[in-house]
Amino acid sequence: MKPFGRRAEFASPSASAESVPADAVDALPERPATRAAPLSRLRTQVLDRVDPVVAAELPASVLRSQLEALVHELAGRDRLELSAREQARLAEELTHDMVGYGPLEPLLQDDSISDIMVNGPDRVFIEVRGKMRLSDVRFRDAAQVANIAQKMAAAVGRRVDESSPLLDCRLADGSRVNVVFPPLALDGPCLSIRKFSKKKIDFAAMVANGSMIPSVARVLEIAARCRLNIVVSGGTGSGKTTMMNALSRLIDHEERIVTIEDAAELQLQQPHVVRLETRPPNLEGKGEINQRDLMKNALRMRPDRIIVGEVRGAEAFDMLQAMNTGHDGSICTIHANTARDAVTRIENMVQMGSMSLPQRAIRTQIASAVDLIVQVERMRDGVRRVAQIADVCGLEGDVITMNDVFTYEFEGEDANGGLLGRYVSSRTRPGFSEKLRYFGLERAWMDAVQELPA
Repeated sequence: MKPFGRRAEFASPSASAESVPADAVDALPERPATRAAPLSRLRTQVLDRVDPVVAAELPASVLRSQLEALVHELAGRDRLELSAREQARLAEELTHDMVGYGPLEPLLQDDSISDIMVNGPDRVFIEVRGKMRLSDVRFRDAAQVANIAQKMAAAVGRRVDESSPLLDCRLADGSRVNVVFPPLALDGPCLSIRKFSKKKIDFAAMVANGSMIPSVARVLEIAARCRLNIVVSGGTGSGKTTMMNALSRLIDHEERIVTIEDAAELQLQQPHVVRLETRPPNLEGKGEINQRDLMKNALRMRPDRIIVGEVRGAEAFDMLQAMNTGHDGSICTIHANTARDAVTRIENMVQMGSMSLPQRAIRTQIASAVDLIVQVERMRDGVRRVAQIADVCGLEGDVITMNDVFTYEFEGEDANGGLLGRYVSSRTRPGFSEKLRYFGLERAWMDAVQELPA
């Protein structure tokens, strides 16, 4: 076959490879020092025999088998004492470098891992079942971390470097990625990956996981079916997006839904969904489309429901306007520690975009727009639970009144460190009882609430 520069296609394994000094390429991670130089040299020789354009077009399984054959040939020619397992490992690492995301590829393929955090070449943390730990994954150096981050950015048409050191993007499977480059990151490029769950989580699965009890699940099902305006509140990694996905599964398939996100990660099952995603500014600092711009445009798209991945700024005002102008059943998430804090944060964000609005007018809008606040929390045993469900009742004077439909009360822990607790209910009539009656679900709501102790 015709060579490509110094490289040749896989079909010409007999092509000669130029020898490269051992120190030209960093050693593979966790290799004994006595074997680092030969492995480094072998790695370079393999790369010299591979055409990157051809490799990128091959399926990963085919590429790996051809790389294994090439590694075996070169190791035999140079009489390197490498076991079959070491040769297979080198071929796998090279495959991940060429058509994947390097050392991160095994972590991305592991469904038990929910978060991946790269603090440096030798500090890769993972979250498994709600618990954080240091993984044994290593990068060759900070340059490899940077290359992988730039590869992720390029896949969605974005860029990250020292002149544009912050990036939010998503992978092909929907996983959410945040990147921070030097000089903002003092110890080298940092990556935070929130993995996209391949499992379709519904309320039944959340009950089985211990995230809630059947009565709480029933109340949330009724809330979604009755087109209540719901705010899902919680801290980072508390399960807000999972809760939003579970709520969205109960939306009627005949409704037109518009979603607005910074990095698209919602998993809506309905056929009539329009997905909108923000756009960062270009190199000249122009062309940015933020969530508020998308929110304003969504109102012109004749949506039945609007779902905002995360409200974090002035778009809160437009979200309230949508909830108050016939778009019942809208859902959004917000970062807050309690349901009361969520109301305060919404108020503060509205003021960011509409400084002239008096406080009472903002609170009136919130009280009339928001029906239910669902507070989720990742607790110290690693389980993400519904900690509180609050009904926004109305306005008394200048104070927004709220009623706790359900509250999780901690009681202790079991022998394995799992938390023990119970849900209590106020059993009061909700402020949106007219909506429940309209959909014929008022009795079902009261039955679910009264199953628990007051």
